Amino acid sequence: MNGLRLIGDIGGTNARFAIAENGTYRELQHLEVDRYPSLHDALSDYLKGLPGGERANLSGALAIAGPVLGDKISMTNKAWSFSVAELKQRLNLVSLTVVNDFAANARAIPHIAPSDLLAIGEGATGVQGNIGVIGPGTGLGVSTLIPSGTDWVLVAGEGGHATLAAANEEEEAIIHKLRKRWNHVSAERVLSGAGLVNLYEALCAIDGVEPLMLTPADVTKRAMDKSDEACVKAFASFCEFLGSVAGDLALTVGALGGVYIAGGILLRFKEAFVASNFRQRFEAKGRFASMLAKIPTYLILEESPALIGLANMRIG
Repeated sequence: MNGLRLIGDIGGTNARFAIAENGTYRELQHLEVDRYPSLHDALSDYLKGLPGGERANLSGALAIAGPVLGDKISMTNKAWSFSVAELKQRLNLVSLTVVNDFAANARAIPHIAPSDLLAIGEGATGVQGNIGVIGPGTGLGVSTLIPSGTDWVLVAGEGGHATLAAANEEEEAIIHKLRKRWNHVSAERVLSGAGLVNLYEALCAIDGVEPLMLTPADVTKRAMDKSDEACVKAFASFCEFLGSVAGDLALTVGALGGVYIAGGILLRFKEAFVASNFRQRFEAKGRFASMLAKIPTYLILEESPALIGLANMRIG
């Protein structure tokens, strides 16, 4: 982990590239992925802007929003695909490791300063145990971190595509509306940027109101200034669904060490998120409510936790 390392967190909307050394990173640059036809082009553009000495003898570690199951990788919410071996060769890297983006987010948790965490509700702090990480952004990322002696074991997955469950009649009605568009309604269909719009449109349909053509930013703006009741309800529903899904994650992986929330959406609306029913829904697990009440939940305030994870990840 002491050598120079090219690191990148590549999502469906934005990519963040940096140079890591000794567990920290510098030379951070944000790029819009739609500006580039391929990941190679985006990385090449970033590398061209570095001093010559920074480009030599680099290893690489990339976090990708999608499953990493072999050499050929395709992103879930962006039409980019590539071969790891070919990308390594074309960029002249010493080595290249590619992981799921939320595996990198999870690996960052032991290295995030307490000042970069916002506790949501109560919970027993300082407890050692499995950690769950979840985050709505362009998609919905989910991962798990398991303590193993003095180190950690990462468990990457695609939990954002698990089937969405309803906790009440209104959520049943929302899912019923969404099922008219998709045979499988996953958690990501509501817990993402596009998911906010899906919630807004479903709630309009339930109330018999013609929806406007809104972007995710439009929905959150109207929700925050309370100028559109359907948008207010959509954001509230978003937080409640997230609470239920985060609670399911805590139960599934035994996340006694806490559940950490990443992703770019909620960072902009911290106060509204704290005031929402997220924590109430997180704990609403029937006979296991008392167990969930002891598990802390945190919003990660660090903008690029995946880069911290990549900077501290052992790679070959």
